[in-house]
Amino acid sequence: MVEERTPRRVHGERPESGPLEAGLLDVERRERILAHLAGGTARVADLASALGVSPMTVRRDADRLEADGRIERVRGGVRLRRPPVTDEPAPLAKAALHRDEKQRIAQAALALVRPGTAIGIGGGTTALALARLAAAVPGVTIVTNSLPVALALPDRDGVVLTGGERTRSDALVGPVANRAAAMIGLDALFLGAHGIDAERGCTSPTLAEAETNRALMAAARTTVALVDASKWGVQALASFAALDELDVLVTDRAVPEAAARAARRAVGRLIVA
Repeated sequence: MVEERTPRRVHGERPESGPLEAGLLDVERRERILAHLAGGTARVADLASALGVSPMTVRRDADRLEADGRIERVRGGVRLRRPPVTDEPAPLAKAALHRDEKQRIAQAALALVRPGTAIGIGGGTTALALARLAAAVPGVTIVTNSLPVALALPDRDGVVLTGGERTRSDALVGPVANRAAAMIGLDALFLGAHGIDAERGCTSPTLAEAETNRALMAAARTTVALVDASKWGVQALASFAALDELDVLVTDRAVPEAAARAARRAVGRLIVA
């Protein structure tokens, strides 16, 4: 056991780092509370036990986090603040989030792309990262309802764009996209999601996008979801795939353990990149 001692102060001498250290400890503790809440709702007593602090300290931290808009009080405890189910970040904002995790997920998903097959790639920045990698696989036909995916592969043959109505995230959805999906067959489909949880599965911000995702799933032999850990516990307006409808789920190492257990029970195969 390492015993830490507080250095003695000379009268009149200002402490060199006391207040700063306390501030850093406060910030670190609050970040750990947020990490615990990634798995769902937690009781104050459980958080206090996990962090080795008093319930009063946790309550003070919870007050601060609630004031900052990062958590919310619920019956029996606290949980991460949930954004509106129709909320969707702008494409550039999404592209800047969790880049390394998305690239690892895309690299892991690439192993599921076999030469000479037809694959579908949906909208989203993780799917776009996969598209750039999959373009090098020999003989692969890429069917997509994502404008960024199509524009990222300008010189490649074998790219099919479904058509449809453009969403804020530059996905093509609606009746035209759905009819195109009904005319094709896919060996594998790779979809992102705005959010995912054990109850509602994969969700998207609009009903039209969810319908088009389901139409693409109906055309595919295998459905693969590409979801980074930040999406766990987030719910959007419309569900398009329950966990047990996914053949493969690819996520990253920051996935909360409770979410990983739920995925292992329901999904055909879980890959943690």
